[in-house]
Amino acid sequence: RDRLLSGALKLFTRKGYAATTVREIVAAAGVTKPVLYYHFGKKEGIYLELMSNASEKFVALLDASRHDQGSATERLLHLCDQVFSLFIDNIDVARLMYAIYYGPPQGAPFFDFESCQLKFRHRVRCLIKDGIKRGEFQKERLEDMLWAVLGVLNIAMESQLCHPGEGVDRKGLARILNLIFRGIWVDEMRQKNQLSTTPSIR
Repeated sequence: RDRLLSGALKLFTRKGYAATTVREIVAAAGVTKPVLYYHFGKKEGIYLELMSNASEKFVALLDASRHDQGSATERLLHLCDQVFSLFIDNIDVARLMYAIYYGPPQGAPFFDFESCQLKFRHRVRCLIKDGIKRGEFQKERLEDMLWAVLGVLNIAMESQLCHPGEGVDRKGLARILNLIFRGIWVDEMRQKNQLSTTPSIR
């Protein structure tokens, strides 16, 4: 099973799901077609197993984060770090997910990617709400704060897909998130209220 999953993943990410044949998968795994059919039924079964395994790890991480201790800021930073690390550890699966989710479906069977995103978004929103309640974060624009955090995390992950080893790493992600939490205005500017209105976008 492991050899079939590993071989199929490499082929899917290199050639695309549609262009990969069962014959190529079994050759990469060093097994026969009946072995693949026994374990997964067909090519679609391997794809769904790859997606399910990754999603289960992600959901387990979100569930475990509910037991984290510390301030809302610390818990939010830790959650983003854990999600980023999981992404890096499973970057080939992530690459396949991105290709299917954002690109042509390639004939791949349906997989509910959206539910994992919604669960993650809900978890981050809850942490931000807790931070507001504790007085750590501002009392307004919760959704803006949510998208700021998600945006930074997504950029960090995509930078690793496009420029592995050169993009934003774990330390860089933590620095950028901390910058957002602190804000980029200096205290003196806040006190003088020099920018009292939000500039319009033209």
